[in-house]
Amino acid sequence: MGNPVTVTVFRWAGAWGPFKVNIPCGECSLTRDVIEDCIATDLAGIDVELDLRDWLTEWWKPLPKGGWHAPIVLVDGTIISQGRALNRGVLTQAVIEAAATDTPLEGNHIFGKETCPHCVRAKGYLAEAGIANRYYDVVKEPRALYEMLARVKPIIGPKTPVTVPQIWIDGKYVGGADELKEVLGLAEVVPNPDRGQCSLSPGRG
Repeated sequence: MGNPVTVTVFRWAGAWGPFKVNIPCGECSLTRDVIEDCIATDLAGIDVELDLRDWLTEWWKPLPKGGWHAPIVLVDGTIISQGRALNRGVLTQAVIEAAATDTPLEGNHIFGKETCPHCVRAKGYLAEAGIANRYYDVVKEPRALYEMLARVKPIIGPKTPVTVPQIWIDGKYVGGADELKEVLGLAEVVPNPDRGQCSLSPGRG
């Protein structure tokens, strides 16, 4: 396992000289609530540490990173939000990207979508080869989309568009359906409308 992902929040509270704030602002409180709920639900299973800090007491710490307006939220030292209540989608994406960067993917995985014929084809290849796998629908599962992007972009490069399916076998990146077929040494897949998926059996059509 990698290191936990640290979410740091500088909230409007604390003291600077004679000036003191004992009750955090409303948006700071909302931000904390969003983070805590997101950790318990959207980010369940990911090791996340929440570090709450008072901005007035430590205002100079986020400044070098561009943070000056509480609530300031950082994920592993990078600012993702400031000056407003946190968008949980922004937090989820940032945490998953950080976790994916630090944690290798193990096992067999397909990231795809329901309307993609190549995804259906890839699932058919694995079924024919008897290889158990975990399938993620990146349209219906935001967490899967963020993880796929975080894992694929460093491999294919930031300017290359990400398509589906994206496949890993035994924790090693394969690519798409054509690359999977080649790796498995399988024959051409022929679509089978009766089953709504692809069949590798010869003569099916």
